[in-house]
Amino acid sequence: MRKSRLKLGEILIKQGLITQSQLEEALRLQKRSGHPIGDILIENNFVSEKDVCDALARQLDIPFVSIRDGSLAPSEEQRLEKLVPENFARQYMVLPLLKRANSLNVAVYNPLDLLVLDNLRRITGCEVNPVIATRVDLREAIDKFYGMKEMLKEAVEETYEVSEGAIPEIEEKVSLEDLAARAQEAPVIKLVNLLLIQAVKERASDIHIEPFREKINVRIRIDGVLHKTAPPSQHLLPALISRIKILSKMDIAEKRLPQDGGFTIRVEDRAIDIRSSVIPTIFGEKAVLRILDRGVISFELEKLGFQEEDLKKFKQGITRPYGLIFITGPTGCGKSTTLYSALNFIKSPYKNIITIEDPVEYHIEGINQVQVKPQIGLTFANGLRSFLRQDPDIMMVGEVRDLETAQICIRAALTGHLLFSTLHTSDAPSAITRLIDIGVEPYLVASGLIMVMAQRLIRKLCLACKQPDELSAGLIKKYNLPKRQIFKAKGCQKCHNTGYAGRTAITEVMMASPKIRELIIRNATADLIRKQAEGEGMVTLLRGGLEKVVNGITSVQEALSTAFEL
Repeated sequence: MRKSRLKLGEILIKQGLITQSQLEEALRLQKRSGHPIGDILIENNFVSEKDVCDALARQLDIPFVSIRDGSLAPSEEQRLEKLVPENFARQYMVLPLLKRANSLNVAVYNPLDLLVLDNLRRITGCEVNPVIATRVDLREAIDKFYGMKEMLKEAVEETYEVSEGAIPEIEEKVSLEDLAARAQEAPVIKLVNLLLIQAVKERASDIHIEPFREKINVRIRIDGVLHKTAPPSQHLLPALISRIKILSKMDIAEKRLPQDGGFTIRVEDRAIDIRSSVIPTIFGEKAVLRILDRGVISFELEKLGFQEEDLKKFKQGITRPYGLIFITGPTGCGKSTTLYSALNFIKSPYKNIITIEDPVEYHIEGINQVQVKPQIGLTFANGLRSFLRQDPDIMMVGEVRDLETAQICIRAALTGHLLFSTLHTSDAPSAITRLIDIGVEPYLVASGLIMVMAQRLIRKLCLACKQPDELSAGLIKKYNLPKRQIFKAKGCQKCHNTGYAGRTAITEVMMASPKIRELIIRNATADLIRKQAEGEGMVTLLRGGLEKVVNGITSVQEALSTAFEL
C-alpha cells in the first residue's frame, strides 16, 4: 500500500466534509478512547462511513468498493468460501473477492489492521491485497455470499439417504401419509423457504422446479430471463412438490391433473403473495411459483416508463367519464401492473370501482375486486352482468377472451361506464381487428372505444457495468435518430453477468380519433389504421424502444429484439 502524505483528517477537510474544529474535537476524543479517528468522526455524525472509507482509500491509494456499483462481489467460480471460512469473515469483517495465482484480493473495513491481514495470509497461504468497503456493505455482501449459499447447500444436502449409484424411481409407491410426513420434515421445509427467500432477494418473478429423467432443474426468472440455481437431489421431488401443494391448499393425492393455488410468506417484514401452479409431466410434477412482491412494484403511472407524450395521452383517456380502454401485449408484459396503476390514479371516494380478474394479483385499497371462478359459473361475462346491477362508475375486466365478454364490455361502455380490459395482440391497431374477428360489429367498436395501448417490458442496462457504444449509420438514417453517445451491455456479478438490471415499459398509445373511428366502421386493415395513427402522432413500440437507447436506458440489441418492426 502506498500511503498519501496527507492524513485522513486533512483529506476530509480538503474535500469539505469536515471543519478544522470538528477534526480537533475528534482528536481530543481520540486521546481519551484510543479509537481510530475515522470511527470517532462517524460516531459523532461529522461524516458518513462512506466518506471515511473513500478518504482512507485515497490516503492509502487502494480501491474503494461497494455493493451499489457491483465491485463488492466475490468470484463465484473460485469457491472462495473454502479459502476464507465464514466465521472468520464475519468476525473480522472481511470478504474474499478474487484469487490470481498466489494473490488474493480481499475487501476489509480497516486496511490498517495488520493483525487481521497477517491472519488472512496465514489461513489462505496467499499474498493479501486489501480493498476497502463500508461495514454496512460488507455485512450485506457477507450475508449474501456465505449465508444464502451455505444455508441453501445445507438444506439441499440434508436429504434422505440414497445408496451410491442408485437412481430413485419416479413413480415410487408411497402412501399419502408418508408423503405428507416427508413434506413436513425440516430439510424440505428449509429448502422451500430458502428458495423463496433467495428468489425474493434477487427480485425474481418466478421459480421453476422442473423434473427430468436423472435430475431436477431449479431456475428463477429475473428481468424476464431464467437463471439456474442449486438443484436438490432428484429423490426429493415428491416431498418438495407435496410441500408446495400443502402450502397452496392443493390436493396432494392428485398427480394426474394440473392444480393452482397460492399462499403468503413474510420476508423482511413485508407480506409477499405466491401463486403456485403444478402440472404433470412424464418425469414427475413440475411446479412454478409466481412471486407477487408489491414492495418492488410501483402503482404510480409516472414510474412505469411511459414516454412523456404517451403518459399525457393515457391520462386523458383514463379520466374520460365513459368508454372502453384496452391494454394489449403478450403474457408477462406488465398489462396488469398498468391497469392497477390506472385504477389507482383515478380511484376516488366518489366513484364505485369494481374489477373481475383471473387471478386477483394485488389488492388495491378502495376498489372492489372479484375473483373469476368458472367451476361455479362465475365467468367474466356473468360477472360483468352482475356488476351492471351494482351501480358501477368504473369496471375492469381481466381479459376479453370471447365474443360474449367483448359485447358486454362495449355495451357497458356505451351506456355510461368507463371500462378497462386487456387483449393479447402484438400492437395497438391489431386490437381493433381482433375484436372484429371474434364477432363484434365494427360500428360498436368505433362507438365505444376511447383508446388502445400496447406495451412491452424492456430490460434496463446495468449501471455498474454498461459500456459506451455507437449507433449505426443505418439506424440513424432509417429512424432519424440524433447522433449521441449510447451504451451496450457487458455483464458483472451484480447483474448475474447479463448486463441488465431491472425493466421498464415501452408503450404505443393509439387514441380513437374521428378518422380512426371512420376506418374501423369501414372494416379497414390493421396496417391502414396503424398508418393513420402514426400520422396523428402515435409513437410505435420500436420508436419508443429506440428513444430509450438514445437516452442511455437500454441497448440497441434489447430494443430491436423486444420491439420488432411490423
